[in-house]
Amino acid sequence: MRKPGSKRKPTASKKPQPTPRPTPKGPIQHVVIIVKENHAFDNYFGRFPGADGDPNLATASDPPSTDHPHDHAAWLERATGAPKEQYGQPNIPNYWRYAQQYTLCDKYFTAVAGPSTPNHLMLIAADSPIINNPHYRDPINTQPPFNLPSLPANLEKAGLTWRNYGGYAQGYITALKGSKNNVTAQKFATDAAAGKLPTVSWLYGPTGLSEHPVESVQAGQKWTGQQVDAIVKGGLWPNTVVFITWDDWGGWYDHVTPPLVEQWKDGTQFTYGSRVGCLVLSPYAKAAYISHTQHTHVSLVKFCEKTFGLPSINARDKAADDMSDCFDFAQKPLAAPGPAI
Repeated sequence: MRKPGSKRKPTASKKPQPTPRPTPKGPIQHVVIIVKENHAFDNYFGRFPGADGDPNLATASDPPSTDHPHDHAAWLERATGAPKEQYGQPNIPNYWRYAQQYTLCDKYFTAVAGPSTPNHLMLIAADSPIINNPHYRDPINTQPPFNLPSLPANLEKAGLTWRNYGGYAQGYITALKGSKNNVTAQKFATDAAAGKLPTVSWLYGPTGLSEHPVESVQAGQKWTGQQVDAIVKGGLWPNTVVFITWDDWGGWYDHVTPPLVEQWKDGTQFTYGSRVGCLVLSPYAKAAYISHTQHTHVSLVKFCEKTFGLPSINARDKAADDMSDCFDFAQKPLAAPGPAI
């Protein structure tokens, strides 16, 4: 009992503690999806040994001399209208080195024929209500953001984190537009080198380094390699997966016909878009492996869902392949790649 006349000592107020974020289970704590621009599989990897490529195409100039048409109309005429040209190891040494050390997918298709925007949306939402290539900042574009479920939203619901480094498609989705997680591409290397990446990162090459024709291929691949270097520098390599892919075919020829996605009752057929490369870098990626399993952009969404215990967004990602053939989690972890060249 307090004595009469005595003063009660003030109780120190406790600051509310932040809610702890759950730690993903398993060896993978971070997924980085690097999205480059506009190169079909044969255009980059047609000469890669062991891959299903056409090695006999003409050598393309670097930088490309023109931005080839790559919309739906051009895609329908790709067999005769697409330039049959390609690059080789001297032009993209980092990509070839990654393919030699880790995993290259030679049966990886874009989710839709093109162009960029629908495939960018597929990479974050496994769906695209847009079939053309408008830009949400364009004043003539009156389409409001869509109430579209997405992988970033599901990460947030699970208490996990995400960040969009330099992409614009997030602006089409109501729940993501205006998010503080939409930052510049330049911030990625800083965050990675500091060891502070979120659970899932989407990284897009900035103008001049995205590899979109007429940008330099060699400069773009070097920039990509420097982002991988930052991951290694920040000590994140042991528990990170890096996927490097290209958003669409870019108007270039590829000799493989995309498979059928679905067929309507009236007989209308829908196929995936053209093949593009997909590199899988991780201590647990299969070494010097070429995946001949069918994958698409939505497979990367499915991989994140499986890895972090998230629900499917829709029927497309529920039915998608999960990239599992690219990994061996029982193997001795692979060493990090050397510095970019």
